[in-house]
Amino acid sequence: MRIKICGMSEQRVIDEAAALGVDMCGFVFHAPSPRCVTARQAACLDTHGMKRVGVFVTQSVEEIRDIVKEAGLDYVQLHGRQSASFARHFPPETVIRVLWPADCASRRELDEAIAAFADSCGLYLLDAGMGSGRTLDWKELEGLSFPHPWFLSGGLSPENAAQALDACSPDGLDFNSRLETAPGRKSVSRVREAVEAVRGYFPQKNISAEADRKKVK
Repeated sequence: MRIKICGMSEQRVIDEAAALGVDMCGFVFHAPSPRCVTARQAACLDTHGMKRVGVFVTQSVEEIRDIVKEAGLDYVQLHGRQSASFARHFPPETVIRVLWPADCASRRELDEAIAAFADSCGLYLLDAGMGSGRTLDWKELEGLSFPHPWFLSGGLSPENAAQALDACSPDGLDFNSRLETAPGRKSVSRVREAVEAVRGYFPQKNISAEADRKKVK
C-alpha cells in the first residue's frame, strides 16, 4: 500500500513523513490553493528519497516542463481538465491522471474515462475535489478496473482510512487537507497518525515502505 501526502510546504513535516516511510510527497503549483508553492521553494525542500509529485491545473506543457526541471519532480499530476493528448507530452510512467467520479453520469462513463488515459499515464488518482476535504462514495468505486495502479484521494484522514480501504481496495491513499491544522499547514502528529492507520490495516502482511517504493519504479 503506497502513501502519498499532498500539499507539502514545510521541511519539518516532510522530514517526519520521510522518516515514517511515506512514498510520495506532493507539491501544489496552483496559485489559488493555500498550499501553493513555487518551483524554487519546492527545489529547496529535501524529500529524503520520497518521490516528488507536482500538481498542475492550468499550466502549459512548457511551464510544466520548466517546473519539473527546477523542482526536481518525479511525477506530473494532471489535476485539471488536460486531455490525453496533453498528457502524451510527458513520459507516461511519470504521469498521474486525476479523475472525478462525480463528473461521470454513470459507471460506464467513468470506465471510459479510465480507458481514455490508459496509454498516457502510469498512475490514476480518483478525487472529490482538490484540497476540498470532501470524500467520494467509496462503495461506488468497488470493482473498478484500472490498467495501472490507482490512488484514492478526497477527505482521507486517520479516522476513515481503514473504512476507505475496506470499501474499494485502492493501490494507494493520498492524504491532504484532513492532516492540517489550517489550510496549507500540515500537522506532524496527524501525518504520523495517518501513516499508522494505513500500516495498521495490514499488520499480517508486514508491508515495508521500501518494498512499496521498489514497485513504483
